[in-house]
Amino acid sequence: MNDLSLLRLILEATVVVQLVMLLLLAASIYAWAVVFRKRAVLRRARDTLARFEREFWSGGDLGTLYRSIESRGDANGIEAVFQAGFREFARQRQQGVETADLMLDGARRAMKAQQIKEIEHLEHQLSSLATVGSTSPYVGLFGTVWGIMHAFVGLGSVQQATLATVAPGIAEALIATAMGLLAAIPAVVAYNRFADQVWRLESRYDAFVEEFSTILQRSVPRSAAAELR
Repeated sequence: MNDLSLLRLILEATVVVQLVMLLLLAASIYAWAVVFRKRAVLRRARDTLARFEREFWSGGDLGTLYRSIESRGDANGIEAVFQAGFREFARQRQQGVETADLMLDGARRAMKAQQIKEIEHLEHQLSSLATVGSTSPYVGLFGTVWGIMHAFVGLGSVQQATLATVAPGIAEALIATAMGLLAAIPAVVAYNRFADQVWRLESRYDAFVEEFSTILQRSVPRSAAAELR
C-alpha cells in the first residue's frame, strides 16, 4: 500500500475512526515528548551523581563541598540530598545538640525527605507513559471494531458483496489498530527503561545516605559519641 492510498483511506474513514486516529496520534506525540524530556532529566541526574561522587570521595573537606554546592544554587539529585543532610547536621551542632542519636536521626530524616522529593521528580510523568502504553491498543481496537462494523453495515445497501467492496472499510479500520500499537510499543519500552534507571538511582541514593550517615557519626563530638556506647 503506497502513501497516497494510505492517506486516502484515512481521509475517507468514518468520523469516529478519524477521531480515534487523531487521539492516537496526539497520544504518540505526547509520549515521545515525555520520552525526550525524561531522557534528559535522567541523564542529568546520572551525570550529577557521577560528578558528586568523584568530589565527595576525593578526600576533600565536606564543608568546602557543601559551600560549593550552596554557591552554585539550584542543587538537584544527590547534591540536594547531601545538602539537606549536611545543613541539618550543622544546624543541630550550632544549636548545641549533644545527643548523638538526635543529631544523626535529624540528618538522616532530612536526607530521606529530600531523597523522596528527588525520586518523585525523576518519576514524574512515567505514569503517563504507562497509561499510553496500556490504553492505546484498546483505543485502536475500538476504532477497528467500529470501522469493521460500519463496513459490514454498508454491505446491506449493495446487491452483491465482493472483496473490493468490503476491503477499503476493513483496511481503514485496521489502520487504527496499527496506530494504537505504534503509540503503545515505544511508550511501554521507554517506561520500562526509565523505571529501571530510576530504581538504580534510588538504590545509589540509599547507599549514599547510609555511607554519609556513617561519616557523620564519626564526626559527632566525643561527649555525644559516648552516649552511643
